[in-house]
Amino acid sequence: MVIIPARGGSKGIPGKNIKRLNGIPLIHYTINVAKQVTSHENICITTDDDEIIDVAEETGVPVPFKRPAQLATDWAGTEEVITHALNYYETRGHFYEAVVLLQCTSPFRNSQHVQEALKLFSPDVDMVVSVKETSANPYYVLFEEDENGYLTGTKKTTRLTRRQDAPKVYELNGAIYIFKTESLRQFKFMTNFPKTVKYLMDPVASVDIDTELDWNFAEFLIQSGVHSNG
Repeated sequence: MVIIPARGGSKGIPGKNIKRLNGIPLIHYTINVAKQVTSHENICITTDDDEIIDVAEETGVPVPFKRPAQLATDWAGTEEVITHALNYYETRGHFYEAVVLLQCTSPFRNSQHVQEALKLFSPDVDMVVSVKETSANPYYVLFEEDENGYLTGTKKTTRLTRRQDAPKVYELNGAIYIFKTESLRQFKFMTNFPKTVKYLMDPVASVDIDTELDWNFAEFLIQSGVHSNG
């Protein structure tokens, strides 16, 4: 099952999920990827917004329900939204062993990425999650203030003289989450999953749109030919 959460009322970019990126509503990028991975009846677009419903259904994928208002606040967790969707289908006799969560803010993630991540998923793991190699390596460039107000390295290690000597550290890019339904029921939060495997993506495919700067950068990548909007 593919779940695509698309709440209305975006603060960083008003109307973000249906705003047009290179002439295409942002949500269409993700729905079109989902359509290449599974059939329409296995795609759940969960939103509280009538306009998002209308725009989403332009792709031919029906929106099965309107999300309750209490699950569309700034305080509602992703796991709550997923559980609500799963419960909706289960009351109708449809049970899914695994969920592919695709967020609308990753327009450069494509179906090949999802298929490759799916190949890493097995009964032995709770989740496969997409990552990129972080540029802010905590072994080298991240610092905290100690009780005296002095900067101290976030990661305590022997002094590194070169960035490339630091251990590789990975950052969630928000593009793909594949997890067992059973694991979500058991551990409640994805951050609690004890067996998580990474799927590594490149920096361009990992672009996550949260702010106007992110949006402008995505447009630049398309207009400069670094990434197509296909």
